[in-house]
Amino acid sequence: MKKNVYIFLLIFFPSIGNSFSSDWPVLKKYDQEHICKIALPIGGIGTGTISFGGRGNFQDMEVMNRPAKGYNPGGNLFFTLFTNADGKKDLRLLEGPIPFYQYEGSHGAVALNHGLPRFEEATFESAYPFGQASLYSPHVPLEVKVKSFNPLIPGNIDDSSIPMAVIDIELTNTSGKEVQFSVCGNMQNFIGEDGSEGEALKNRNSYLSKDGLNGILFTTEGVGRESEQWGEMSLVCVSPGKISYRTSWLPKRWGTSLLDFWDDLSADGKLDNRIDENNDKPMSSLAVGNVIPAGATKTVRFLLTWYFPNRKAWSSVTLKNYYTTKYSGAWDVAAQTLPGLETLENKTIEFVNAFCKSSLPEEVKEAALFNVSTLRTQTCFRLSDGNFFAWEGCGDNKGCCAGSCTHVWNYETATAFLFGGLAKTMREVEFGKATTDNGIMSFRVKLPYEKIPEFSKVAADGQMGCIMKLYREWQLSGDNEFLKVLYPKAKAALSYAWKKGSWDANQDGVMEGVQHNTMDVEYYGPNPQMTIWYLGALRAMEEMATYMKDKETAGKCKKLFKNGSKWTDENLFNGEYYIHKIEIPKKEDIPAEQLIGMGSKDYGNPDFQLGEGCLVDQLVGQYMAHVCGLGYLVNKNHVAKTLQSIMKYNYQPDLSNHFNCFRSFALGNESALLMASYPKTRPENPFPYFTEVMTGFEYTAAVGMLYEGQTGNGLKCIRNIRERYDGKKRSPFNEAECGHHYGRAMASWSAPLALSGFHYSGVDKTITFTSKSGTYFWSNGYAWGTSKVEGNRLTLNILYGEVELSGLTLSGLGSVKLKNILMSTESNKSMTFEIK
Repeated sequence: MKKNVYIFLLIFFPSIGNSFSSDWPVLKKYDQEHICKIALPIGGIGTGTISFGGRGNFQDMEVMNRPAKGYNPGGNLFFTLFTNADGKKDLRLLEGPIPFYQYEGSHGAVALNHGLPRFEEATFESAYPFGQASLYSPHVPLEVKVKSFNPLIPGNIDDSSIPMAVIDIELTNTSGKEVQFSVCGNMQNFIGEDGSEGEALKNRNSYLSKDGLNGILFTTEGVGRESEQWGEMSLVCVSPGKISYRTSWLPKRWGTSLLDFWDDLSADGKLDNRIDENNDKPMSSLAVGNVIPAGATKTVRFLLTWYFPNRKAWSSVTLKNYYTTKYSGAWDVAAQTLPGLETLENKTIEFVNAFCKSSLPEEVKEAALFNVSTLRTQTCFRLSDGNFFAWEGCGDNKGCCAGSCTHVWNYETATAFLFGGLAKTMREVEFGKATTDNGIMSFRVKLPYEKIPEFSKVAADGQMGCIMKLYREWQLSGDNEFLKVLYPKAKAALSYAWKKGSWDANQDGVMEGVQHNTMDVEYYGPNPQMTIWYLGALRAMEEMATYMKDKETAGKCKKLFKNGSKWTDENLFNGEYYIHKIEIPKKEDIPAEQLIGMGSKDYGNPDFQLGEGCLVDQLVGQYMAHVCGLGYLVNKNHVAKTLQSIMKYNYQPDLSNHFNCFRSFALGNESALLMASYPKTRPENPFPYFTEVMTGFEYTAAVGMLYEGQTGNGLKCIRNIRERYDGKKRSPFNEAECGHHYGRAMASWSAPLALSGFHYSGVDKTITFTSKSGTYFWSNGYAWGTSKVEGNRLTLNILYGEVELSGLTLSGLGSVKLKNILMSTESNKSMTFEIK
């Protein structure tokens, strides 16, 4: 029988020096009290991640096509530092102290590598995707930092999708004497085991030299090639020094294995090899030794790469990951990436610096940047055809809520404004594959594609929001062909609202039918959440139809919008906010695709309704209209008053006395915006989440406040969220809702849009910023840079990509027409314009 070979690589590049940057940007600093919950995802878009912990540790090996919270095989990937200063030797784990809650377990401490000496103090700094743990021990004659990142460059999808973690051990000699050191990386060959499924069998390690690379090769003969757990990994060292290694440790027997490793490395910082042919998951070690002169700094760099091509996600068949079409294996990932890694690192630094140095409040920058990490987690993946898909979030060991759910992914803006090409593929799937000719858009996409018709259920907010997002992607990209291809299905998706029994069967511009929505229930009758999404879709379709010279559709949309907007203000606005008027159709008149099975069973007297509640995201359609530059959908004064009412009724400065009948994402003395409040009359059993707190919805309301000039309240709400995700109570890189790393939380990227006033139309070739003086980061998903506003002058800088400009506006100040200027990093990289 032919044997399958699966490779796990540990490679050394002896000719590479310290040519990488040490000047990583820092946005947020965490003291030792606030590091225990930090878990920064390190990996590429759609590739999976490992997490970098706040004390310098690595955890959660989520690389095999599924979440794996808490999966840390063999003590996980860990590093040790040996020093010898004038004969005084020291060996310790490159991690800070264990948090107290990990001291106690049934057999003692539960922390990984709990018995190893470690550093007594640790702090953490980050500006995503960069993380840096500073370690201190009086026994170590060096200043030590453990650092990790993965390239993240807006607009450059492939170079932001490398299955890799860059790991740096930065050592500075402050002792006044030369210090001998050795850094040792250790990892178990766990291929075949993803933390909840699969089994590692017959794994073997060997040291080899190949393709100019030297390292440890990890193989297995026991994992099926079509398995999701089949693949390769490599741990690559790219710094000079003397190499020693182990291809395995001694068999585990009453501590013998670890004792033998520690004694061997403690003697001189070098390893002798061991052989254990009977271990299915052998450990491996690679030590890199060198000396540091007094006052010098040296960095030892490792690259952890992986290659796991087979993914099922929510599919009944095995699918292929896009990233594995770019590489032939884990070794190839390292070989292809290393020559250009310095450039990728510097471009990532340039992006993060440009964003972090913008004239935005710290909490806005933190919320926006740190939530981008969700794109790199197992929440998201990309198939071999290039299309981008996502769960709503991640469970501990499987995805949560399949199908790139339209009503959840309606809220976020990070994907479109940072990686426009990915957002376009989502629209191509939604309209090109998941929408029927009669306008039924499956709000959850089944895989493989031929299975999509098996779902065929519609969500009112999801469908209308996708129409607005199609308009957004068209405008940001300027890709008219993209619109032309998808326009017929978009038109059908909007027209679906007008069919008998549907959301606006009487065609008055108001949603009255049965509306399944992101609260996972159906609302009966007119309500602000769905109707304002609908008004936004009408406005977006009017613009798209006008471009397509579809006068009939454009005219109809304009008429329905005008009537619906007027009716909504006159009938749903109660003087303080917009309410839901419950209207119950006959069950036999409800189209089957509108009843999902999660809502009320009593159609004559339905529960789970909003009613007269003050909903946190009742203006979500207006929020997206502002992002898209579509103007006001309802009365401007009513919008402002509604946001004030949300703060008045939904804001809780202290949740200690708040009753919550469902999940708790905020509690105790924390501050938050409730999902809904009932100042007057409450239904007996409102929609299920009404007492909860969820960050994506909070961001939507907060950004709405920013757009309306209610800046103090908006910033307070954002600041409250980030204070909850402070590293002590929760990870700053994991805002949960239905699962970890929830997609909706990337609505946080909209706050920089609101405060910078940024709009770009690749169709009209115009760009807009606020007239408020300051420096702002901007990105349209394909190009990015900075803008500096000083009085009536705007200096525009291009740092990546190119944009064509025929007009420029400073809001509230004026506009200037231009003669089709092409700005790029090659020409017209920086230009100053004056608004006269």
